Order: sequence, then C-alpha cells, then structure tokens
Amino acid sequence: MNLQVADMVLRITTVLYFISMTGYVLFLFNQKSIYQKTAFRLILTAIGFHFVSIMIYTIATSHVPIQNLSQSLSAAAFAIGCMFLFFQYKFDLKILGVFASILLCGIMLVVLLIPDAPVEKNAVLKGFWFYSHIILVFTGDAALGLACGTGILYLLQEKGIKTKSPGFFFKRLPSLDFLDNVGYTCLTTGFVLLTIGLVTGFIYAKTIWGRFWSWDPKEVFSVGTWLVYAALLHLRLYSGWRGRKSAIMTIIGFFIIIFTFLGVNILLGGHHQAFTK
Repeated sequence: MNLQVADMVLRITTVLYFISMTGYVLFLFNQKSIYQKTAFRLILTAIGFHFVSIMIYTIATSHVPIQNLSQSLSAAAFAIGCMFLFFQYKFDLKILGVFASILLCGIMLVVLLIPDAPVEKNAVLKGFWFYSHIILVFTGDAALGLACGTGILYLLQEKGIKTKSPGFFFKRLPSLDFLDNVGYTCLTTGFVLLTIGLVTGFIYAKTIWGRFWSWDPKEVFSVGTWLVYAALLHLRLYSGWRGRKSAIMTIIGFFIIIFTFLGVNILLGGHHQAFTK
C-alpha cells in the first residue's frame, strides 16, 4: 500500500513538473512575471512532492529508491530540481527555469514509461559511504547539467548579439558576462561535488570489495569525465577559456555525463549495471 502511495505521489510530481514547464515556456514567449512566479512555485511544490515520494518509498522498503533505471532517473531529476532551486536563489536567473523544467519533464516522462520493476534487497547498497557517494555524485552531475543549460543560453545570447537583428532571445537573456559567471559557478560547484563523490565511491568500494579500484567500466568513465571537467577548469583559469569555449565544453561534458550515467551501464556492464536494469 505504501508503495502505491509513493507511486501516486510521484505521478502528481510529474504533472506538477509539466505544468511548471508550461508556465516557463509562456514566460519565455510573453515575459510576464506572473508566469515565471507561478512556474517557480509549481516546480518548488513538485520538488516537495518528489521528496515525499522518496521518503515514503524509503520508509516502506528500508532502501532509498535508486536500485533500478526508473528509480535512478527519478533520483537524478530530484537532484536537478534541488540544484536548480539553489542556483535560482543565488543568482535569480529566471530564464534558467525553462531549461531546468524541460529537462525535468523529459526525465520524469522516461521514469513513467519505464516499468519500475521489483528489485531484490541488496544489503551492500546502504551505509554512510554508499549514500554519501550517491548524494554527492547525483548533485554534482545535476549542477553540471545546469552548467550545460547556462552554456546553451550563453550561445543563444552570443548569436543574438553578433547578428544585425538581435532576434528572439536577445531581450530575454541577461548579459554574456552574467551567464558566464553563473555557468562558472555551476561548473565549479558540480566539479567539487563530483570530486568528493568519487572519493567516497572509492572508499565505499574498499569497504565492500576490499580495493579502491577495480577497473570497472563505470569507474573508468567516471574518472574520464572528471578529467574532462578538470581540464576545462584548468583551461579557464590558465588559458582564458571563458565565454564561448567554456560554454561549448560544458555542453559536451554533460553529454559525456549522460553516457557515463546510462550508456556505460547498459552497454558495458560492471558493478553499476544493476542501477539501469
């Protein structure tokens, strides 16, 4: 019964995300603050319902719902929602809600379409280091996803500025410097969280399998992803890779994260394959 309640709350969450997306799209076209304010309240409410759904499931099963593909994607969406609230509070970049809401709706649509297959309880998938690893990696990836969104906004604004007729996005987006600063904060926040998340993952692996590193495909690609973002930050700090170059790299980096999150598990297997069954 509790699981049915959790599923119902998750469906309500998805509906709220979709209504919020509608509000943000209306804001994008009409630029009326009432649309943005309503959409933000809806996405805030949706994140609250999302949290309630996760808690109900956790209490009912004594496991956090991250043990198959549907649950993992739902957790990823929740992390994106939480990080969006953080950056919205910090920068008040209202237009970022358009990207965040579209991304959330896309993920949650997949969550509803994929059957939430029953999973056997795995005593290994719990403990301080495990949950620390999951929380840090998911929130880190979420912040990097929002860096991607900011990068897209940067490129759209840059295109509008360079053309003789500014076009649709010019008046709807803030300055390039502001977008670059927001993107950089998203990037550094995500990188720090991802770094600590990888470290906790290595510690967790040591406690479970007796070794920090096992050449698991997910481990290899995760470290590879970390190196891509480390290189980007290095180039920003020491080679002037700001603006357009940084925006393009954050977009590419997020696609690498998506492949690492899904493609590696599905195509190559390994310890993490159970999370995408």
